Amino acid sequence: MLQLHIPGTGDLTLRHLLLDYNGTLARDGTLVPGVADRLRQLGEQMAVHVVTADTFGKARAQLAGMPLTLHILAEEYQAEAKMQYICRLGPAESVAVGNGRNDRLMVAAAALGIAVVQDEGAAAGCLAAADVVCRTILDALDLLLNPLRLRATLRQ
Repeated sequence: MLQLHIPGTGDLTLRHLLLDYNGTLARDGTLVPGVADRLRQLGEQMAVHVVTADTFGKARAQLAGMPLTLHILAEEYQAEAKMQYICRLGPAESVAVGNGRNDRLMVAAAALGIAVVQDEGAAAGCLAAADVVCRTILDALDLLLNPLRLRATLRQ
């Protein structure tokens, strides 16, 4: 669990990390270098969930052996499916990271929503829903590994 006090906002207790795969953790279906190590570290602090449409069909192989739960979605109603997933876990105790249009509801529902803008870009709706926008997934994961950075970004 990750606990953090945000001055002017309150306390965050984060037990779940929900992540999109393509465009967020991976480029063209291949895990971004450095992500695996960070996911292992975060897996010691919170439950990690990857919720994806798996466009390239590589998520299962790329994430094999990682301390996480992989949930592959059907082709239709992905935004709603991601929202239902976070609702089952408890949005008030979740951080969600994504970049796509189908991530916007999940990012908006999370206690902490992070959008990443990488090679695929980011959907405007996801950016608008986010509490924090990062240049890369490594930056986003590092915020969680170094939570005082989040405090500095989110304080009022």
